[in-house]
Amino acid sequence: MNKAAFLDRDGVINQKAATEDEYVTRWEEMAILPGVADAIRQLNGVGFKVIVVTNQRCVSKGFITTQELELIHQQMCDHFSTAGATIDAIYYCPHELEPPCACRKPEPGMLLEAAREHDIDLQRSWMIGDSDKDVEAGRRAGCFTARLLSGNRPSRSHPDVIAPSLLAAVPKILTFEAPASADRIRGE
Repeated sequence: MNKAAFLDRDGVINQKAATEDEYVTRWEEMAILPGVADAIRQLNGVGFKVIVVTNQRCVSKGFITTQELELIHQQMCDHFSTAGATIDAIYYCPHELEPPCACRKPEPGMLLEAAREHDIDLQRSWMIGDSDKDVEAGRRAGCFTARLLSGNRPSRSHPDVIAPSLLAAVPKILTFEAPASADRIRGE
């Protein structure tokens, strides 16, 4: 079975839009954060499948079509590919907050679907995000979790790793790769 690094998109890979009601709706608005390509290359290099799992309710709000979103995602994958970094798959939830769905984080639906489709061992995998919802989705799926925090904001979700960026999180994640470390953390 494979192991995966599930990455949230906005706030992990690219800069979030300025406000909660704004969305990235064109490739030109996609401001890739520093060090992301390097972090993805490092994850690729130690055998992680890198899979993006992202809530994108901008689709249900009518700000962007699924075809336009998928084009942005293809451009993102191409951008990283030219830098030698591979994103293996992208899953997105296009739904509004209500009614609830099984794929919108904090629900684990996208991670569970990816696990089925890519033969992923969730107990050896990581969910890396910038919100408590991301951490909760990872926890519900049975993954280790990493929370990216900017500034001094506290995390209420108690992730396994806290770091200021994806690039800073990867070395901490890799310390869990030693079998003795993972067994001790899981209480086995």
